Parts: sequence; structure tokens; C-alpha cells
Amino acid sequence: MMSETYKSTAIAKIQDQKAQMRRSLLKARQAMPPQVWQQKCDRICTHLAQWPTLQNARTILAYCSFRNEPDLGSLLAQQRSWGLPRCQGKELIWHRWFPTCGWPLRSGTYGITEPDPTSPVVDPRRVDVILVPAVACDVRGYRLGYGGGFYDRMLSQTSWQGKTTIGIVFEFARLPEIPKNRWDRPLDGICTESGLFLAS
Repeated sequence: MMSETYKSTAIAKIQDQKAQMRRSLLKARQAMPPQVWQQKCDRICTHLAQWPTLQNARTILAYCSFRNEPDLGSLLAQQRSWGLPRCQGKELIWHRWFPTCGWPLRSGTYGITEPDPTSPVVDPRRVDVILVPAVACDVRGYRLGYGGGFYDRMLSQTSWQGKTTIGIVFEFARLPEIPKNRWDRPLDGICTESGLFLAS
């Protein structure tokens, strides 16, 4: 059997590889010219809007763009039932939102735009699709996040399992392989400006 020391060393090595990859990719994303960034965001939203699974979804969990993440603004402008996250401690609380709802968005934890705490909470049973922000995804759907573990914790909870999960990244961040731990689970697909890539 693998010794505890060996396992700890292996985990630390993977975490270090992830940290280095995260720094490099975030730097590249921040350096993207605004016009190019917007064009890529618009193409991502177009691919998602044309996807039948999203068109037929009852409620879709999305996010508000932060630090040059792919922006889903034009998608969120569609009169659909959306869920947007609010950070509370180490958890994500999902609130219902749609363009004409009148429920305010505000600057919250870490400066990320999020729903007001008084707005209605999403019923997980009505969620069909989760659009997951990421630093990178590999071609098998494994995700490199920001290191906080918010989505890892959420997606491991029973109430969120069985939902279709799509990582949202730019094409340069869709990689052949990402270092992963044994507990990491792949997403069901990836959407970039080049298209929507679903796991086979």
C-alpha cells in the first residue's frame, strides 16, 4: 500500500503543478485585448444559446464574469430562469434571477457581482444545466479552478449531482491534460469560442 508520506508528497506535487498552471493561464487571460475578449465571449454565448439542452432547460446555473472570465452577459439577457451564485463562507448559495425580475445584483465577496441575499433561492430539483467557470479544462472535462474549492464542494453534494455540467473557458485554456487528484470528477462538456465539446 502507498504510504501516507508518499500520498501527501504526491498530492502536494499535483497542487503545485496546478498552481503554476493557474498563474500562467490567468496571466494570459488578463493580457487579452478587450475587443478580442468580447468577440470570444459573444461566440461562446452563441454556441450555448444554440444548444438544444440549454434551450429546453428549466433553470440554468450561470455566473457573473470576474477578472476577464468568459462573459455570459448576452446569454443572461435572454428571458430564461437563471441561477446566480453568492459566496457565503465556503459555500455557494444560488439565487433565482432573470432580466426583468427587479432583484438587484451587487458587488459581493472578492468583488464578484452576485445576487442580493434577500432574492429567492434556487430549487436544485428544477436545475438542468450548470455553467461552470474555470481557469482551464482538459479535453476529458477535468477542471482547473481558482483554488477555493467552491464548485468542487458544491458538485459533490447529492442535491447537485445528475445535472449537466459545462466548463466555460477560452479555447487556449482547453488543454490536452490537467493534473488531477483522485477525487477530481470531470464535467460533462466544455464550451469555448470554438464550439461546444460534449463528453462522449
